[in-house]
Amino acid sequence: MTPYLFPISHDAFLADVARLSARLDAGGWRPDYLVGIGRGGLVPAVHVSHRLNIPMLSVDYSSKVAGFAAELLGKIAAQSAAGARLLFIDDINDSGGTIADIRRLLGDRGCDAGNLRFAVLLNNIRSRESVDYRARDIDRDSDRRWFVFPWEAGAAREDILAEAASVPERLR
Repeated sequence: MTPYLFPISHDAFLADVARLSARLDAGGWRPDYLVGIGRGGLVPAVHVSHRLNIPMLSVDYSSKVAGFAAELLGKIAAQSAAGARLLFIDDINDSGGTIADIRRLLGDRGCDAGNLRFAVLLNNIRSRESVDYRARDIDRDSDRRWFVFPWEAGAAREDILAEAASVPERLR
């Protein structure tokens, strides 16, 4: 099955950032740090960081390279245990796999879960993990689009299709 590639325009991305930022600002809980989840959450986290004037950290979770996620998450967990409030930002909560892994890794390293929140631009309401803030909801029972964010638009079409094919359960 060839996925339906759905490009998100830069203007739509900026509108989602504005919507997410407004929800964060009105939520009554203000993080000490935003944490961009690499790769997809880095650009949204930078934008939200500037809009809300909150410092940003980053974790390169998607690369699976030793020292760029687990070790950094240990340092971030220590910040949380010391009282720092942390908001992790990603582009999409689809299956919930990334969020589940990060929550587990943080918990294993002593994170205070009460100081932890998650935010995404797109939230699949069928995900096995929940988020605290979102710009928009989607329903994977009916919405099978493969979202192509502005920072992904420069990739070769074949690479985007290969990435989509690597998770066929999202396309059925």
